[in-house]
Amino acid sequence: MQRKINPHAGLGTQNSPLLEGCPKDGVLKTTLQKDIVINGTTLKLTPIADLPYQSRLKERAKALRQAGNLPEVLFWMRITKKRFHKIDFDRQRIIGNYIVDFYVKKLGLVIEIDGCSHDDKKAYDKLREDYLISLGLKVYRITVNDVMRNMDFVIIGLEEYIIAEYGTQSI
Repeated sequence: MQRKINPHAGLGTQNSPLLEGCPKDGVLKTTLQKDIVINGTTLKLTPIADLPYQSRLKERAKALRQAGNLPEVLFWMRITKKRFHKIDFDRQRIIGNYIVDFYVKKLGLVIEIDGCSHDDKKAYDKLREDYLISLGLKVYRITVNDVMRNMDFVIIGLEEYIIAEYGTQSI
């Protein structure tokens, strides 16, 4: 008597589709990106893949997030949890040898909040910004004074910048 051998027997796959043609792990992963629309303007998404990352800065980035720099926290409260046009922001993101204040991956946009700590660092900030731009990123700067005095102005300015730099069409 010839016995049929089930190649899936004992693997817990009796109710699963055949392995042939299935992606690894049996799950089809899609990379669909939803359009981002600000004030009726659709944005061109320009994510930058494989940004350099220095793992030695991980604890420093974590400490900066926990330190609670007031202007950064106030700005974060307005944009976190996709409150700003459903855009996802990272806070204290490591890019190369630098930690940027905020990063929008889908746009390749770095947002820096500049206060008095930047006054004596013009050359350093220029070198840092040139490096980020060399990676294909854009850098948008906001002053601490604007954050502290008129957050609505800051948000409108960010909207206008993003539309000008990434806008493709009106709906």
